[in-house]
Amino acid sequence: MDLSNEHLTQRVIGAAIEVHRQVGPGLLESTYEDCLTLQLASTGIAFERQIFLPLVYKSECITRAYKIDFLIEKSLILELKSVEKLLPVHQAQVLTYLRLAGLETGLLINFNCVVLKDGIRRLTNKTSPSSPPSCT
Repeated sequence: MDLSNEHLTQRVIGAAIEVHRQVGPGLLESTYEDCLTLQLASTGIAFERQIFLPLVYKSECITRAYKIDFLIEKSLILELKSVEKLLPVHQAQVLTYLRLAGLETGLLINFNCVVLKDGIRRLTNKTSPSSPPSCT
């Protein structure tokens, strides 16, 4: 991971920790998403929310196949959860998003932890980043 991506992930984690400090665990994922939207905006981190990723299936384009919670500065995927425990399927979800978006780094954050750092996973796309699937 390059240094700029490392710095960005640290800033996003810091924003998530601030949200968790303010509201604590046990809320709906959508609540954390709304709070994190405000926190990211207040820190000047550029982001897009609820971004659709296409999937090309047998040469047909499914334009709304996947939805990313946050795309941070066009280089980092952020997926939020509020679950009892992160499962392998949650990590697989982020890795799929990374592969389809042609990005290298993603964060998976489970806000339903007493200590937020226990719910943070940094994931890396091990395959070479490629161009996202085209539906043109």
